[in-house]
Amino acid sequence: MTTFDDRENAFENKYAHDAEMQFKAEARRNKLLGLWAADLLGKSGDDATEYAKEVVKSDFEEAGDEDVYRKVSGDLGSRADEATIRAKMRELMVEAKSQIMQEV
Repeated sequence: MTTFDDRENAFENKYAHDAEMQFKAEARRNKLLGLWAADLLGKSGDDATEYAKEVVKSDFEEAGDEDVYRKVSGDLGSRADEATIRAKMRELMVEAKSQIMQEV
């Protein structure tokens, strides 16, 4: 293999790793968001865990975060406005990335 091939493989591996880490962080963020929303909805224990799983699954409807936002927003109704939910999503993404990095 040439040095160019080695570099190409390294870049491909880094891209795959970064994509996997981003996927894990988004899934973790969605779980944390689901647990937060479940608390606002008065759910606890297994009910909260199941709701968090529903939020994670909602992310597979379309690319981006809008499907997750719509799920949580629709379920919370007047308990949290758009700015609050979106701010929580940003906050929990930072927390999720931190948790993932600690596990690696």
